[in-house]
Amino acid sequence: MTEAETRSAVVEREIPHPAEKIWRALTQPHLMEEWLMKNDFQPKVGHRFNLRGEWGGVLDCEVLTIEPNRTLAYTWNFAHEDAAYALKSVVTFTLTPTGTGTRLRVEQAGFRPEQKQAFGGARAGWQQFLANLEETLARID
Repeated sequence: MTEAETRSAVVEREIPHPAEKIWRALTQPHLMEEWLMKNDFQPKVGHRFNLRGEWGGVLDCEVLTIEPNRTLAYTWNFAHEDAAYALKSVVTFTLTPTGTGTRLRVEQAGFRPEQKQAFGGARAGWQQFLANLEETLARID
């Protein structure tokens, strides 16, 4: 399947915090757990880690890109016995400084055309994750 045959869920948000602070929340495991999921993340290209959801699901991930305070990308793969629910995707966080903070762009790429429910779930899910992220950022220095 070519990239053209897959879809990407994109969520963008202007956040009134500097990129360095957001980067910490994106890459420090204890902060990631507050807004995303339990994890064993390390900010090193090639590091394999899991994200463990409250629903009991486990995502298999691998760090693909690290550009401090700018770009973070990792695989976001969910194995399932029913191929319609299995997902192989890549999540990319892009931070762009603005006059009032940082524009955060999250793109989850790799949804197959028949994965309409997963695609819709990702779009809604990332909105909630980013709302949680903003709450976490408001609590930390």
